[in-house]
Amino acid sequence: MATFLYRLGRFSFRRRKLVAALWVGLLLLFGVGAATLSGPTSNDFSIPGTESQKAIDLLKDRMPQASADGATARVVIAAPNGGTLTEPANKAAVEQVVGKLKALPDVAGVVDPYQAKGVSPDGRIAYTQVTYKVSPIDLEQSDRDALTAAGRPGEAAGLTVEMGGNATEGMPEQSATEVIGVAVAAIVLVITFGSLVAAGLPLLNAILGVGIAMSGITAATGLVKMSSTTSTLALMLGLAVAIDYALFIVSRYRHELEEGRTGEEAAGRAVGTAGSAVVFAGLTVVIALAGLGVVGIPMLTEMGLAAAFAVVVAVLIALSLLPALLGFAGRKVLGGWIPGLRGGRSKNGKPPVGERWARFIVRRPLPVLLLAVVGLGVLAAPALDLRLGLPGDEVKASDTTQRKAYDMLEKGFGPGFNGPLMVVVDTGDENGAKAAAQRFSGRVKGLGDVAAVTQPVANKDGNTALLSVVPKSGPSSKATEDLVSNIRHLPASGGADVSVTGSTAMNIDISAKLSGALLPYLGVVVGLAFILLMLVFRSILVPLTATLGFLLTVAATFGAVVAVFQWGWLASLLGVAETGPIMSMMPIFLIGVVFGLAMDYQVFLVTRMREEYVHGAEPRAAVVTGFRHGARVVTAAAVIMMAVFSGFIFSGESMIKMMGFALAAGVLFDAFVVRMTIVPALMAVLGRSAWWLPRWLDRILPNVDVEGEKLRHALGDDAAPPAGERELETART
Repeated sequence: MATFLYRLGRFSFRRRKLVAALWVGLLLLFGVGAATLSGPTSNDFSIPGTESQKAIDLLKDRMPQASADGATARVVIAAPNGGTLTEPANKAAVEQVVGKLKALPDVAGVVDPYQAKGVSPDGRIAYTQVTYKVSPIDLEQSDRDALTAAGRPGEAAGLTVEMGGNATEGMPEQSATEVIGVAVAAIVLVITFGSLVAAGLPLLNAILGVGIAMSGITAATGLVKMSSTTSTLALMLGLAVAIDYALFIVSRYRHELEEGRTGEEAAGRAVGTAGSAVVFAGLTVVIALAGLGVVGIPMLTEMGLAAAFAVVVAVLIALSLLPALLGFAGRKVLGGWIPGLRGGRSKNGKPPVGERWARFIVRRPLPVLLLAVVGLGVLAAPALDLRLGLPGDEVKASDTTQRKAYDMLEKGFGPGFNGPLMVVVDTGDENGAKAAAQRFSGRVKGLGDVAAVTQPVANKDGNTALLSVVPKSGPSSKATEDLVSNIRHLPASGGADVSVTGSTAMNIDISAKLSGALLPYLGVVVGLAFILLMLVFRSILVPLTATLGFLLTVAATFGAVVAVFQWGWLASLLGVAETGPIMSMMPIFLIGVVFGLAMDYQVFLVTRMREEYVHGAEPRAAVVTGFRHGARVVTAAAVIMMAVFSGFIFSGESMIKMMGFALAAGVLFDAFVVRMTIVPALMAVLGRSAWWLPRWLDRILPNVDVEGEKLRHALGDDAAPPAGERELETART
């Protein structure tokens, strides 16, 4: 591996014009594909194999007029203070709004509030449900504009008109605040290297890589339907890892130049050593992201694969384009020093902060280890109250029309009207579904937490009937979840098959499916990554400690997410409009992404320790030396990751906001507490046993030479003195 990458680095450096031209051409090609092939994206969830999805598929076949998977909008209308909607003038205005809604293109049906008892008991609030023939993915912005325009006659008459539902949801926009993350990354790179040239190369490398990845994903939307959040999450991860991977290689390149090597030789050695770590770090991230397909939810699979594609591009461009850029820069990466910034150079012979921290840890490993573990345990405590769900309009900002419509409907009719359940009664090939549904509705009325049950409506063949059940509780409440379960366990007469669907039931099914897939996902991802880390480190204990540290990171991150988004701590500071349940996909997504990133830091930091150990240093000295070489760039990489992810906290989309916060917190805990505190403490405690590997396993596992030992022999560096002697003496004292 190291030898091949060494040759690749030298080739790219030497033929830099050709390599740069190929990557620029690839960017243009993908850009043309994005411009010509791009298609619409979706906000929908699809959960194959669940009861709610089967019910929707049945309705599409038996009762297409119900448009079960069509876009929906709730239009809520309120009378001015002191008035009612039953007054002739106000009633005429409401009917005018309903008429305009019925005339909208692709509308399957609009419920008249006066005929369907859609006016509140006090007469002040009314609502109508608008159902479209097409799914939300097929709605254009012009359709949403027309929906908004349909409410203007009511507003002109002095009424309040607000709208909610998935038909009102536009495509999420990129927030300008996300640029802050890139700006912070640039500042960190300048501080790390003390050179504008050296700092600019990782940014240029990342911009080109992300441009290619995002163009490829955009072009793919014309071929397959994707979630509206897919590209955002790929951008988030692709940008972060592209900068980090380039940072490690540029740092090693500068080190090789300072050792007196030529530019081409330095590029080859940098790619052969740091590039090997980049390959395996990228592989762990890709495994974790691609493993999201185990869950069986298409949207989550798309998110994982798109982000994995962005990571693959980041790895490839770091291994090939970056050496070419280094060829253009030459020794300028060592020049252009900024006053006051030393780029990692110590002053007056004083050891750098990273080395002093490592010495402190290896002298007192057990107290440091205990304090760090207890600290993460305290942070993880709120996770015991973790409540999962898929929040809807109730967690929107209070000034949005969706949230106003939700609150008005709850005030006029009760919280359950924001999430009615659809109950489908199927008698197979026999007539009589309506009668069976009538009998079943009587049983449903006897359950607790039921506010209303509508009259069943049958299809023309009489073998399928549909009725709505309105809970007394809100869509994301535990009581509504229990009601769905109770309805599903009610026996149906006459051999009819009963199923529950609707957005509320689908959210419950998604949560259940994600919970069930969590352990298999962990088994697949952690198992594959464990094998990969054994190949990298030629050890059993190092991958084991890496995995246990990751579990501590995840627990602490869950605790922080619950404290902010569920309990409301620091909510106003972070712009969290409303607290509520944690999105049900968050745990499995967070586990996948944070595991990949955690293994990044494990590979980058511990690979350098192993390199020193293999080259002759004593175990504790190898920890200190490896930490001294890797701490500064790992710190910079973590700060950059946190900056990029934190930029997404200010997104208007609650899902993106929560993921940005969770990923930033996960990187903070993992990089600074686990990888830079717990791991070196454990390595110091374990000593030589950290690198123990059974002989039979050593013979079976291929030697991928990540630490570059074979490369060192091939280049004639065998005569070099063992590294780490000074650090060993310091560690002993």
